[in-house]
Amino acid sequence: MRRARLWRLAFLTSLVIGGAACGPSTPATPPAAASGSAAPSFPFYSPGPSGTPEAAEAVYSRIEGQVQQIRGLTAKASVTPQVLDEAGLKAALRTQFDQDNPPDQIAASQKLYEALGLLPSDESLKELYLKLLGAAVTGYYDPDRKSLFVISRSGGLGPVEQISFAHEFDHALQDQNFGLQKLRTSAADQSDRSLARLSLAEGDATLLMSDWAQQNFTLVQMLQFAQSALDPAQNAVVESMPTVLRDQLTFPYTRGLSFVESLRATGGWSAVDAAYAQPPDSSEQVMHPEKYVAHEAPVAVAFPADLAARLGGDWRVETQDTWGEFGLVEWLIAGGGVDADAAIAATEGWGGDRLVLASSGKSYAIAIQTAWDTPADAAEFSAAAKSALAAMSGSTALVENGAKGVTLFVGSDAASVRRLRGAVTGVG
Repeated sequence: MRRARLWRLAFLTSLVIGGAACGPSTPATPPAAASGSAAPSFPFYSPGPSGTPEAAEAVYSRIEGQVQQIRGLTAKASVTPQVLDEAGLKAALRTQFDQDNPPDQIAASQKLYEALGLLPSDESLKELYLKLLGAAVTGYYDPDRKSLFVISRSGGLGPVEQISFAHEFDHALQDQNFGLQKLRTSAADQSDRSLARLSLAEGDATLLMSDWAQQNFTLVQMLQFAQSALDPAQNAVVESMPTVLRDQLTFPYTRGLSFVESLRATGGWSAVDAAYAQPPDSSEQVMHPEKYVAHEAPVAVAFPADLAARLGGDWRVETQDTWGEFGLVEWLIAGGGVDADAAIAATEGWGGDRLVLASSGKSYAIAIQTAWDTPADAAEFSAAAKSALAAMSGSTALVENGAKGVTLFVGSDAASVRRLRGAVTGVG
């Protein structure tokens, strides 16, 4: 699914803030306020530095100045935050999801995830994803419309809303200074590259958010934030999700944070700024920053250009994509039941991959063609993949291509697997 929007996830914030900042007096309890889904007229209040109530407009302005100072970037245009309540968020998510994800693309993803054992056959991928976002998102920035949204479930502007605004305002600064659309995070057939580039932007904003909170929150605000971020109902929804959806959503924040921290450790925020001109091209580069620094680019892997013609009959190619090191780890663990440590070790020598889903009526077949850094890396992945395939339902096959290539097949039946295998390799 496309990842054009930059979401802020509430359940992650408690993981990235390492300590509580000392500050002035205990904040006053904000008065109740009506929530809505339109641009606010600033009815919300938050305790100011002196402990007195501070209007929301002043809070936003103060945070903007603090974020610019910490991040070392200057705003080139004003951004007026729009406040959504929970109902407004869910409505906006559904509208945006439908705009970003054509029905045929979602249907192909659904079929793909089910076939690889990543999604139960009785669950809707779309509804699961919307449920996950509805529980987890506390704000987002839309680079297409240059719009910033803060989610206020309580109707106030407390620590969660403030930290969310700091995070999203950093996205606005990124966009105004570097151009977030240049990252091309919404290419439907380049999920691994999209995930890697999204990780740069989200890792940047997550690190900034952590710095901002430690410098500007009082101890009481830290405690209030921690309590809100650990909401049992929201966390229960997150924990109930299929592993692959949860991990895909959290990767840009957790792995992205580590990636950006490594850049800043070597060259300050200037090194992070420079990365926008040469963003990471694979989840491998994000998971192993030393490979990004060494410019270890993904190996180009492609299926025959005339694959559909080779398949013949009424077979068609539904989708192609690149899953990357992260995607293959997810499949081995969540789809194939491989031990996590073994799956991680088996994919660390990733060089490149390409996936294709082809179908005819109710028959389908999937091929994942992979390239590895060394013959030993290919052999290690092949062993893990064989174990995963053996645990799956349906028909499967695995082909070792030369010393450093492995292609695996999963299909609805043996004939479909043979057809796709013959179209891809020339051998049925």
